[in-house]
Amino acid sequence: MTASQGEPRKTPLYEAHKALGARIIDFGGWWMPVSYPSGIIDEHKACRSAVGIFDVSHMGEVHFRGPRAAEAVQRLVTNAVGKLTDGHALYTVACHPTGGIVDDLIVYRVKADHFLIVVNAGNIAKDVAWFRQNVGTWCDIRDASDETALISFQGPKAQSALAALTRADLASLRAFDFVTDVDVAGVRSWVARTGYTGEDGFEVFCAAGDARRLWDHLVEAASPPGGKPVGLGARDTLRLEARLSLYGNDLDDNTSPLEAGLGWVVKPESGDFIGRDALMAQKAEGPRRKLVGFVMLGRGIARHGYPIHDLAGGAAVGQVTSGTTGLTVEKNIGMGYVPTRMAEPGGKLVVDCRGKMIEAEIVKGPFYQRPREGKK
Repeated sequence: MTASQGEPRKTPLYEAHKALGARIIDFGGWWMPVSYPSGIIDEHKACRSAVGIFDVSHMGEVHFRGPRAAEAVQRLVTNAVGKLTDGHALYTVACHPTGGIVDDLIVYRVKADHFLIVVNAGNIAKDVAWFRQNVGTWCDIRDASDETALISFQGPKAQSALAALTRADLASLRAFDFVTDVDVAGVRSWVARTGYTGEDGFEVFCAAGDARRLWDHLVEAASPPGGKPVGLGARDTLRLEARLSLYGNDLDDNTSPLEAGLGWVVKPESGDFIGRDALMAQKAEGPRRKLVGFVMLGRGIARHGYPIHDLAGGAAVGQVTSGTTGLTVEKNIGMGYVPTRMAEPGGKLVVDCRGKMIEAEIVKGPFYQRPREGKK
C-alpha cells in the first residue's frame, strides 16, 4: 500500500471498488469509494435494513507488546485500560497535556502483554510518533497498518449473514468483544463487535494480502438479505445520525473530550495519563463550550464550517462541525460547538446557511437509535 510522496494511497481493496463501479475520490490522502452505482441513499438504507460492507483498511493498527504494554497504553489514553480483560476493547481518546484530543481510538486487549490500538487514517503518522515519543521505551510499539486490512460489516442482518462464513460464536460476542485467529471464509481473521454506523455489526481484520478474497465473500454473503457495499458518503450520513464524532470535524487537537461530550471516557482514577491534570481542572471549572446536536427547523442543510448564532443575532457564537440530511430520521441534522450557556436541549440556535439564517433546535442524544430486539 505504498505510494510516492503526494500521491493518494490505495487500500488492498482499491481494485475491488473499481470493479464494482465505485466513484473514487482522494480522501485524506487515500483513494476511497465515496459511493457505488446505486447511490448514497440506497447504500444508507441497505445498512439500516440489512447489511452494509465498508472498506476501512485505511485505518491504522498499532500493536503494543511487552510486560509494560498495559502501563504504556494507559499513559496514552483517558479511559480505564486496567479494567479490560482478554478479548475486550474500549473506546477512548488520547490527549495532549493541554487536554486537546490527539485522536479518538479503540483499544483492544489481546493478552496482558499485548494490546492493539486502532487509530484514524489521517492520524497514523502523527499518532505513532506521539506514542513513541511518550512511551517508546516502555514496550515494543509496531505500526502494522500497511500489512493489515479492515472491513466493516454492519446492519441488523450482519450477524446472520456473517455466521454463514465462520464457525466463530458470533452470538456470544457483546459490544466491544472480539476474537482472534478465527476462520472467516477461509481467511484467518480477527472479528470485533464494533462499528461506526449506529447499527449492530462487526469489524473484521485480516492480512492485507487476503483482503480481496475476504471482501468478495462478505459481499456475496450480504447480498441475499439485501446488503451491499457502502462508500464514504453513506458512512458519513450513518455515523452522523448516530451522533458519532468524526476526527478532523467534531474532534481535533484543540477540542477536549469534556467539551465534545466524551466525559464518559475520561477516568481520572485510572492512572496518570497525559492530559489528566488539564482535564481535571477543566471539569472543576466547567467547559466553556460544548458540542451539541441540533435539528434544523427551517429549510436548509447545515454544512461543516457554517456559522452558528444565537437567536439575538450579532456575531457568531460557534460553527457547524458536521451536518447532513438524516436519511432515516428524515430531518436535516448537525453538530457544532456553542457556549455552554446555550447548550441545553430544547434551546434554539440560528445557522447561517450561505446567507440564509435558519433556526435550529438542540436535541439530546443520538438522532437515530436502532430498534432493540423485541421493540419496533
